[in-house]
Amino acid sequence: MALPGTSLRFRRRLTRSAGLIVLALLTGCGEGDFGRIRSSLVTDDIHSWLGPAAVGAAGIPPSFFSLTEDERELRDLAYPLIQAPFDRQRWYSILQEYGIDRILGTYFDPTAYCRELLLRPARSPASRYGLLIEDIRNDLTRIGPFFRVAARVSDMDNKRAQSLHYVTDLAPEEVASAMSRIAENRLVAGWVQHSLHQRAEGYRYALERLVISVPSPMAVEAERVLNRLKLEVGEVQLAALRELAPPRRRVAK
Repeated sequence: MALPGTSLRFRRRLTRSAGLIVLALLTGCGEGDFGRIRSSLVTDDIHSWLGPAAVGAAGIPPSFFSLTEDERELRDLAYPLIQAPFDRQRWYSILQEYGIDRILGTYFDPTAYCRELLLRPARSPASRYGLLIEDIRNDLTRIGPFFRVAARVSDMDNKRAQSLHYVTDLAPEEVASAMSRIAENRLVAGWVQHSLHQRAEGYRYALERLVISVPSPMAVEAERVLNRLKLEVGEVQLAALRELAPPRRRVAK
């Protein structure tokens, strides 16, 4: 259970961020070089909303504890794997980064990726294979770093849960906040796993449509990197099932 005023402070911070972002959009300075968000618009907790969003969907109140460095990095690495590939570098990307417009990019429609792929500028129909391959490879480069951080966070969360048995004069709201933070971290990791499965499904759907509409030898390379993505997604999910044991709550005596 969050401390009184926590959600209000979060909304106020989000409102201030929204004002800054809208001003940047209106003045045409939202994006920097290579489509990256300008450093002046980036805050340390830009993706902190992922935790409350994840537990909110499960009916769990968010934690009022501050994020650790690993927890912050977990959310930063999670976001590109949750946001739809075709939503990067759009006019609304900055809003999504701050969680202000969560509808655009938190739901991944496999058929939508194919439609967007066919609409993206390309030198030739066959070059769309290159765009598809690039999106898959981008995901492949992000999987390892994310799940390495997720493993560290999971290890610390297990220690956190165990320590609840030994902390003196622990208030009920502190126990609730600790358990909420553990839930946030695990649900964010689960969100990424689910998103990766959806992305692989979307890539498969798009590849099949490309094969029948614009056959190309590049389909072989696209198939190879897609199979590698599916293999890595399967491996990290099996590892998560082995390593993530649900924490036990402190039993009041």
